[in-house]
Amino acid sequence: MSRAQPTLFEDMRTTLPEAIDLTVQSLQAYGPQHEHWAIAYSGGKDSTATLTLIMHLIEIGRVSAPKSLTVCYADTRMELIPLAFAASRIMEQLRARGVDVRVAVAPMDLRMMVNMLGRGVPPPSNSFRWCTRQIKVEPMQAVLAELLEKVPGTILMLTGVRIGESAARDARIAVSCGKDGAECGQGWYQEVLPDAAGIRGRIATLAPILHWRVCQVWDWLMFEAPALGWATADVADAYGGDEAEEVNARTGCIGCPLASRDLALETVLRSPRWAYLRPLADLKPLVYRELRKPKWRLRKTGMDEAGNIAAGKNKQRMGPITLDGRRMALERVLDIQGRCNEAAARLGRPTVDLLNAEEEARIWELIAAKTWPQGWDGDEPTGDVPLDLVYRDGLVQPLLVR
Repeated sequence: MSRAQPTLFEDMRTTLPEAIDLTVQSLQAYGPQHEHWAIAYSGGKDSTATLTLIMHLIEIGRVSAPKSLTVCYADTRMELIPLAFAASRIMEQLRARGVDVRVAVAPMDLRMMVNMLGRGVPPPSNSFRWCTRQIKVEPMQAVLAELLEKVPGTILMLTGVRIGESAARDARIAVSCGKDGAECGQGWYQEVLPDAAGIRGRIATLAPILHWRVCQVWDWLMFEAPALGWATADVADAYGGDEAEEVNARTGCIGCPLASRDLALETVLRSPRWAYLRPLADLKPLVYRELRKPKWRLRKTGMDEAGNIAAGKNKQRMGPITLDGRRMALERVLDIQGRCNEAAARLGRPTVDLLNAEEEARIWELIAAKTWPQGWDGDEPTGDVPLDLVYRDGLVQPLLVR
């Protein structure tokens, strides 16, 4: 029987070799304008595909090598275990090739667990989303600023940004298409980054796999890159294993407090290879959600020290985690980590590192010192204590029963 007649749109879908050709054109068009390149690496599927593809293209001579190449890995200390495991192996391969690999990690007191359990900052929420900036963006900016001090001229930052990852990102790409002379089909090229850490004007960004479809990303990671010796097949475990393309899960921190469901972790735990990590599923309900409860939080009374109505709009806002709440949460995190690692030792699998010994010690130090975020002194009542209601306009509704 003859094959079905092709549809009108069949020839419009690019193949992987054609997608790679467009990536090569993008790198050839903008790469020579910058002597120094840096690759932003998160360990996710798109950045891993970008990193290993660029390395391959340079090694076979399809793309000219820059004067210097630096890989900047964003270590949030909260990455899904399969992604962190794969990233560790890939960075070993990069270093063996002589590549300069730099790890961007937040300062000790600003790391997610230390910030929450040591300093008392409540878990991130959609109205108080401090995590991405503090544990990912700012550490990467610091690494870039340090790199810029040592190299003259500009740096081309290569990213794994890709159309189709999110509607918000697609909208940003659509309104900036062609910025700074970039042409459609040649990646998303921008010459200027927002001013941060003194890097304005010295870094351009290029997304060379902008046009890749998700199926092409997975073809590269699961077949092409492993055939070239890259340890990329493990990345699929964080996205659904052999069904990664169909699942197409978005990944983030373990037990992400911002997500209603941690689909990425659920996907990982369905894999027999990673089922021993099941205690990690307790992180969201037993730690993050628990710490949002009023009994573990301080609260402003709405009055100042002189007994007058306090300034500001949210006069009785909920605040930091109590010392008892921090101790409770720390014990639970250590228990979750311990249960995972007992199973890991028994099975010979990668261990969990939510908190290392240095971070745990620092948390206990901060608790012992009764550390509070700026604007709080620890004498405020807890959120479950009934108070006179103070409105934004200064009106007070007294408690009916005291």
